[in-house]
This record gives sequence, structure tokens and C-alpha cells, in this order.
Amino acid sequence: RVVTGAAWSSSRTREGRKKMSFHVPCYGNPLLCTDSYKVTHDKQYPPGTTKVFSYFECRGGEYKDVTFFGLQHLLKNWMVGAVVTEERIAQAKEYLDKHFGSAVFPEDRWRYILTEHGGKLPLLIKAVPEGTTLPYKNVFFTVENTDPKCFWLVTWFETLLVQSWYPITVCTHSRYQKIEIKKYLQATAESTDGLPFKLHDFGFRGVSSCESAAIGGCAHLVNFMGTDTLAALCSAREVYNLPADTVAGFSIPASEHSTITSWGPEDETAAFKNMLTSFPEGLVACVSDSFNIWDACKELWGTKLRDEVSSRKGVLVVRPDSGHPPEVVIKCLEILGAQFGTTVNSKGFRELPPFIRLIQGDGVDLKQLKNILAHMHAFGWCTDMVAFGSGGGLLQKLNRDTLKCAYKCSWVEVEVDGKTVSRDVSKNPITDKGKKSKRGRLTLECNDGVWSTVENGDPSRDCLKSVFKDGELLEEYNFADIRARAEVGEVGAVEPFTSTETWVRDFDAWAKENLGDKAPASKAALYTPAADEPAAAGGAMETVLGGLEASVKSDISKDELVRSLEALNKLNAKLLEIAKSKVAPPQ
Repeated sequence: RVVTGAAWSSSRTREGRKKMSFHVPCYGNPLLCTDSYKVTHDKQYPPGTTKVFSYFECRGGEYKDVTFFGLQHLLKNWMVGAVVTEERIAQAKEYLDKHFGSAVFPEDRWRYILTEHGGKLPLLIKAVPEGTTLPYKNVFFTVENTDPKCFWLVTWFETLLVQSWYPITVCTHSRYQKIEIKKYLQATAESTDGLPFKLHDFGFRGVSSCESAAIGGCAHLVNFMGTDTLAALCSAREVYNLPADTVAGFSIPASEHSTITSWGPEDETAAFKNMLTSFPEGLVACVSDSFNIWDACKELWGTKLRDEVSSRKGVLVVRPDSGHPPEVVIKCLEILGAQFGTTVNSKGFRELPPFIRLIQGDGVDLKQLKNILAHMHAFGWCTDMVAFGSGGGLLQKLNRDTLKCAYKCSWVEVEVDGKTVSRDVSKNPITDKGKKSKRGRLTLECNDGVWSTVENGDPSRDCLKSVFKDGELLEEYNFADIRARAEVGEVGAVEPFTSTETWVRDFDAWAKENLGDKAPASKAALYTPAADEPAAAGGAMETVLGGLEASVKSDISKDELVRSLEALNKLNAKLLEIAKSKVAPPQ
């Protein structure tokens, strides 16, 4: 079992406090893991309240399908076992009495849990199995008290339990990227075998804490197997029982800018060669944009070190790390293809030799990933030529509202005049109907593969499983099963695409200048001017027309020739009309 807050307890003597390190938030004391105002809520429920039932859902947001993950981390680290102790009650009282300036801390209620339940939390939590993907607006877990005197405990732990928003959101965000990559691999590559290593976690340094790195990094590893976030490996093993003879994620030797630039600009070739000789076999990645990425691909890797790269027993992964991602990826592929040669696979897409690949690890999030993949497909490159790395875009550029995560009370039980009264509870603010909450005791049902949340449904049809009760973990999920549950199934087809990015407009001229006779066929037809772009800005029309001229082949079919001439006549008529309007009238 992972270290719980109990392991960080210390004597409350002055000397004990001096020695105590703040290794774990709130000193590992779950009594302090709540919002301040909740300390006063036990007095705010109706007199006679004996039961409170709350639920967690994702009310909407960016993703319609949500993958559930991370609750087990919270339960094992904060709620399993005898987590209420005399020392923790005293510690919480000391802080909160000073915090509020009055004795509002419900010391007697916590001491009741200590004496009557041995310090274990009298709660029942039911949840969907981790790794399950549900449509949003469904219940993911419910919480209720098992002792009528502890009704207030259900919402006390809202603060802690809602933090499951983070691993859920990272896992969902990561999985959506997996769907996109798989879609393009299926369209352009011979196989999707490399999919688990196509999105590498670079996010350790970009998150707020080592704990965030462990939780978020582990959530990503549900979908992929590439990571540089070591904390995630520990979480997968300790929290999700990954066997000790393996790890959840893998990495490769790789350079950073300091290890390249320390050689000086004049010795960048030597720095690159050192990477090849220091790691003579297997995968090795080398950051190559310290000075001039185009020169690095063409002159250094592609000319001076060409023989070393091609004869090495392994794969060199060239890493650009600046610039506009789709442009950089395409131009690096074109240069490397010109220098090392390409083949065309059975699906009609170009591939580099097996000893050289690319990784794009700068500026990658779901939106940019889609953009890069669409441009690669349009330019005729196999998706398998590139892997992706993501840091802040994977673990940090999200928040609780990304999926609109919420924890709400939906049912209470109250003793009124000696009778037990059940009440469905909900909120329905007139100012935001999107925040309307669900009512009653909720169940999650699955009928013919369709998930639905039912208010006051049939408990026998409930797909939520009891995972925690009275301080005990009832269901402990392992990482392999979670991965299997979260696996991506069938994906859609690649959508039609043209680019509005001006580098595509100018690509033919760039290719002619930088690739010479190895330039690919014109890409002018891939460009569509943005609605707000001046038609001839910067010579755009001349570039496009020049590209179209270069693309005309003598073996054009009769039908295509007729259509092309008709389009050309329309263009000529429009240009003549514009020209007439610009001619000055006779004086």
C-alpha cells in the first residue's frame, strides 16, 4: 500500500513540529483536505438529517466521451484505513479555531468517528470501473454515509474527491489524441503497431508539483507507453499494482540543448556525432534546432553524418523544438527525404528509410496535433514517420471546467416528527441552465451498449460498483485491466483538408530553392486563402498560379482538361473585370 498521511504524522511537541517536513499536503491529514466553509456545514442541514447522497459527473465541456481514472489514487492515499486519529483531530482543531477565530470545528463529530468506527470513515463510494469511457453528463461515482450521525461527512470530502477531475481530464485528453493518431496511421501506414509510443509525455517540469506529475503522468500512461515523467511510473506501480518486473512507460537516450550547445556552434557536427557513437544501437533522439534546423537536417545529418546515420544499428530520431509545428515537421521530412531517399508504401504515402525518424515535441496539444497530422496526410507523408511529445499541452493546459466536473448532493433522508422522509435534491439556477443538477439516488445503466444515468433507478441494474466502504477498499483495479478497458476501438476516416496557412501557399517556391530537383510535385492545390486574407498579398496569386502551371501534365484526361479550361475562363473573366475597374477613365 502507498504511504498514507499516517506515515507523516509527528508528535505535536514543539520539537516534533520543528522536525516535521511538509512532504505531503496538509501533513497527510484528511481532516484538513476540505474547503474552509465546509467546516461549518454540519450545522446547516435540516434538523434530523440522517442521510446524504452525492454524485460526481462531467456536465459537458470539450469532450463528449470521458474516460474515468484516478479515484483509486485518492482513496488509497487519503481515505483507506484508520485515517482519523486523536493527533489529527487536535491538529485540525488548532488550525481551524485560529483560521475562523472561533470554535466552529466539529470536534465532537470527528471524535465520534474515532471512538465508534476506529477512525475509519463511515462512507460508501460506488464508481464505474476505472478505464471505462462514458458519454459526458453521466454519473461516474456516488458517495453516501453509512452511519446516520455522519451525514455531514459526504460533502466534507467533496473537495478531495473532486480532485479526480485532473486524472480524468488528462486521461480523456490523452485518449482523444490517441484516436486522432490512430485515424491517420490507419489511413497512411502499413500498421498501427507503433501507436502506444506515438505520444510521449514531456510534462514533468510543466506541472505544479511532483504529485501532479505522478497523477497526470499515470493518467496518460493509460493510453500510451512513452514518458519522461518518472513520477508516473511510481504511481502506476504503487497505486495500481503494476508488477515489479516491469514499468508502465519507457524512454530512450536523448539530448537537450545544453548537451549540444556546450560544444559550440562550430562543433555542432561533433556534438551530433557524439550522440551516434555514445549510443551505437537502438533508438536515440537528438535535438537539432539549436542553431539552424534546416542546415542540421540537410548538411549535418543528411550530408556530413549521412553514412554514420545510415549504418548505425538503430534509429536516429531528429527533434526540432521551435517554429510553427506543421511547417517545421513537413519541411524537416522533405529535407530528410531528399537527403536519405524515400519509398512509397502500399497506401501511397512516402516513408523515410527505417533508420531515421522525427519527433515533434514543441507546441503539441490536441488542436496542433490534428493540424500536423492533416498537413502530413495532405503532403503525402506516412504518419508513422513522426512521433509526438507533449508537456504543458498534455498535463497542464486544462482545468476542472475542461470537462465541467461537478459533485452535487441529489438526495437526503430526514427524520421529521418520528417519520423518515426521503427528498430528491437538485439545483436549477435560472441564470445558467447548464448547471442544473440531477435528482434522487442515481444509478448508471447500460442497455445495448448505450449508457444512461437514471434518477431513482433500479439498484439491480446499476453498473456502479462499490469500491470503498467504512474505510476499506473493496475493489482494487490493476493497471493492465484499466488499459484494456480504455483501449481505443474503431475510429473514423480522415476528413478532407486544405490549408489556409501561408507557408503552404509559398511551399513550392521554398521546395524549389531548398530541394532543387528533389522537390515534390506542386502542393499549390492544398492551399485555400483565409477569408480575411488579401488575394494577392505578398505575391500569393502568382505563387499559386505558378504552382498550378507546374502541376499540369501532358497526360491530363479530356474531361479534366475541359473542367480546367472552364475554371480558367472564369478566372480570366474575373481578372479582366477587376482590371477594367482599376483603369483610370479618360481625362
